[in-house]
Amino acid sequence: MIHKERISELEKIASQIRRDALRMVHAVQSGHPGGSLGCADFMAALYFEVMNADPQHFTQEGTNEDMFFLSNGHISPCLYSALARRGYFDVSELSTFRKLHTRLQGHPSNSHGLPGVRVASGSLGQGASIALGVAEAKKMNKDQSLVYVLTGDGELEEGQVWEAFMYAGSKHVDNIILTVDYNHKQIDGSVENVMDMLDLPAKFKAFGWEVVEGEGNDMEQLLQALQKAKSLTGKAKPVAFVMHTEMGYGVDFMCGNNKWHGSAPNDEQLAAALQQIPETLGDY
Repeated sequence: MIHKERISELEKIASQIRRDALRMVHAVQSGHPGGSLGCADFMAALYFEVMNADPQHFTQEGTNEDMFFLSNGHISPCLYSALARRGYFDVSELSTFRKLHTRLQGHPSNSHGLPGVRVASGSLGQGASIALGVAEAKKMNKDQSLVYVLTGDGELEEGQVWEAFMYAGSKHVDNIILTVDYNHKQIDGSVENVMDMLDLPAKFKAFGWEVVEGEGNDMEQLLQALQKAKSLTGKAKPVAFVMHTEMGYGVDFMCGNNKWHGSAPNDEQLAAALQQIPETLGDY
């Protein structure tokens, strides 16, 4: 049971992540605000409540700590904000997003030694395979910590992910929690129109996964779903969390609109958006 006060704290962190993401994308007129807004609650819950990780002693190996991999790397703004606000690097570095020689590339990259990032991502369809490899390595090393990975729903149109899902179920990789950002939107329109997922939970179950469904934009329900997912690990099945979110959540004119998958707000739009999202931790 999470106390109401803690839920309120996490909601404030999520609010600041949204502000950070919008300002980062606006500053360079490039990036992906829609998914970043939709996944801000997830990032706040994961990094500030759920995951066992030590930002002050980050290592690439991640021995004896939980590890996270962002497969849908285009929503890097919300990841970078969460990492900075959690203390992996100074918050002021958020101002370098997508600029020349920055460590904060448009898609996460580990070539610049950014704490919190272990692999390059954004080439969609590969994150699940990477996370499963790390999860297998942890099991071989008798490491009891968990591996988390976030994918987009449109990303599941890639064939490689289904090979990975089949492998995970077949080999009983039970120390991984894979979350799908199920917002039903991708760059070309609705997921249903581009490539309908049909019954996504049933597909995971058919591949031998345990499945949790829950709301991704309600902090209390989100935490309950993540706690349930954790309780299902270590029981001979991988765990999938089908997380229902809205693209652009928190900003009325962006919410549910796939236009904002990869469009930057102009000055007027940024001002209108920020009026709807409280500044809670101080802007960078």
